Amino acid sequence: MSYPRTRTGIVAVDLNLVRVFVAIYETRSLTTTAARLYVTQPAVSQALGRLRRELDDPLFERAGRQMQPTPLAESVFPGFRESITRIDRTLDAVRGFDPSDSHKLFRLALSELGEIGWLPAILRAVRRRAPHLRIEVVPLDIAQLSEWLARGVVDLAITPAGLPGAFDHVPLKSQAYGAAMSAQHPLAVGDLDLDAYLAAAHVSVASDSGAAMLESAQRRAGAIVSPQVAVRHFATLPPLLAASRELIATVPDTIAAGWATTWPLVVRPLPFAMPPVELCLYRRATTQQTAALDWLFATVSQAVRGSSGQFFVIHGDALAETEHA
Repeated sequence: MSYPRTRTGIVAVDLNLVRVFVAIYETRSLTTTAARLYVTQPAVSQALGRLRRELDDPLFERAGRQMQPTPLAESVFPGFRESITRIDRTLDAVRGFDPSDSHKLFRLALSELGEIGWLPAILRAVRRRAPHLRIEVVPLDIAQLSEWLARGVVDLAITPAGLPGAFDHVPLKSQAYGAAMSAQHPLAVGDLDLDAYLAAAHVSVASDSGAAMLESAQRRAGAIVSPQVAVRHFATLPPLLAASRELIATVPDTIAAGWATTWPLVVRPLPFAMPPVELCLYRRATTQQTAALDWLFATVSQAVRGSSGQFFVIHGDALAETEHA
């Protein structure tokens, strides 16, 4: 790396100060930095003061509730971060990470369907090796996810590919979409052409992480869909569709097909081209707990890839099928 310089020449920087600098840069918060490094906030402020004197630069300036980096801080961060990462990985190789003895807390961002379908498999895989490790599920927010991963607000996230930012990720699943509706819907039989699709009463789901890809495919087909009904959760859809001969919902087709085994629903192919949504597992870009995050990243990836999902838990019963037959 290139060492920072001041007017008096090269500065030899204490490694602990570098670690504090990297944490402040990533979190933009002295309070969060203190919690991450298990020190007091005054200790973080003192370390930042020392680093400011040694580098002859304010490094961070308060803007509202955040600490914004100066141009010098922007320029030295990549080298500082790379150095800390290499040192931590070297130490991890010596000390290792023992999942069986870990009580760490990790945050996983999941969509509603991800939580329903994959969380049971994830928890089984994690607790098999790490019975004391703690998992907190955070509702997926696509608009904020890049910032969350950049600052370490969440550790892992499962979301469609194409997330802005240079985050390590691996592909997990490929998911096509279809049109789900009541078996009594007029469009449940015969051809579902684009005109009939557009004329139908649509219901949308706010928690659909693939909504942007669906809207792009509809626009390419010249289809403008204005939903008559908007709901917050996928779990609302099966009973809502089963009770209506008017509504249709464009949703992941394999999941809807699972619902159709216990609800009086059918799933029709879409009357326009839509590439499958590629779901990926992303990991945060911050530097703390590298070995533990490596283990969790691999464990969650294997668990989801090996799971068909438990989306069938949103099921109907004999009474529902009898009432709507």
